[in-house]
Amino acid sequence: MKHALLVAASLLWAPLSLDARETPPAVHVVEGQGCECCAKWTEHLQEQGFDVTTEDRFGVLLIQHKIALGVPAEHYSCHTGQIDGYFLEGHVPARDIRRLLEERPDAAGLAVPGMPYGSPGMGPEDRREAYDVLLIRKDGSSEVFTSYPAAGDI
Repeated sequence: MKHALLVAASLLWAPLSLDARETPPAVHVVEGQGCECCAKWTEHLQEQGFDVTTEDRFGVLLIQHKIALGVPAEHYSCHTGQIDGYFLEGHVPARDIRRLLEERPDAAGLAVPGMPYGSPGMGPEDRREAYDVLLIRKDGSSEVFTSYPAAGDI
């Protein structure tokens, strides 16, 4: 009888543990109030399987949030996400977020400064301008994490 219970329990547990490993951590996004591209980036993450929650903040409240997370001012964009101890500033592609979570660098987060055309939420990728995703270290320094060439340069 004990053996049957152990087998039944292991069959129930196996799918749960597999699903838990495959499910990315939740992303919380603080958006600029009324910003359409923020909502489009959130949609990009949801389409890529992320569980996303959002809230709107405006002006000083949004900037205070970025400062509290350690986002350097020169890397600001219109929205800021948080995932598993990292910040995500701007239109960071989902594939870079997955790589960040897989590699787990000793860093504060990722940033796509400004709002480059063709980044997720900022227009069609087939007309993308070149941009970099930056890895932001805890001391505020940065390095290129991923470079995306202009669509015509691919």
